[in-house]
Amino acid sequence: MGGGHHRHALCAREARGERLEAMGSGFKQLKVWAESMSLAVEIYRLGATGPLSKDFPLRDQLRRAAVSVPSNIAEGDERDTDKDAVRFFYIAKGSVAEVRTQLEIAHRIDLISTEQFKPLDARCILIAKMLGALIKARSSTFPIRT
Repeated sequence: MGGGHHRHALCAREARGERLEAMGSGFKQLKVWAESMSLAVEIYRLGATGPLSKDFPLRDQLRRAAVSVPSNIAEGDERDTDKDAVRFFYIAKGSVAEVRTQLEIAHRIDLISTEQFKPLDARCILIAKMLGALIKARSSTFPIRT
């Protein structure tokens, strides 16, 4: 194969630099996946007790959006092409925006406290930035049409 294929493979490996460890493979090694899994678990626990636990529609929608983030990261990372992977990473990024919006609603209607809201919102911002970096890295492996 030509130099272009070698460069593509190198870029793909560099995009996978967002890994927890140098050894190992798969989506479970992505830092952004681990962070989003932790957030999803925390949101599940948040909805188990307190005022949010009684607002079933908002609690359930928040949980679905939170679970969607690591799920789409995992699905994207397992795709055959970076172009296909990036599509799922964008979906995950959209789900982060959903989580932020639903947390904001829960906060504004006093279902969660400011002490609960602020760290969760900050983690969402971090995950969105991490996804943005991963999208940029994986997008560099294929030409973007305008």
